[in-house]
Amino acid sequence: MDDGHIVVDSITPITIADVTHDLARESGFESLDDLLGIAKHGSGDNVYLIRFHYLPPGAWDTPGRNDGAKVDRGH
Repeated sequence: MDDGHIVVDSITPITIADVTHDLARESGFESLDDLLGIAKHGSGDNVYLIRFHYLPPGAWDTPGRNDGAKVDRGH
């Protein structure tokens, strides 16, 4: 993957019961077991659904942002 940015769209607390096979497939995993094998840490009491998208290099500098602010890339 190119040097871009991952932009977090939302972080939503959910329960472990909300983690379904369909959610695993939507997230790019073959199965629920594959998702839990990668994502579960500890007891799994705190579960979050994090939705995000990728911005390719330069995309964060393009016009059209609603707030008109420039993103600090830390360089």
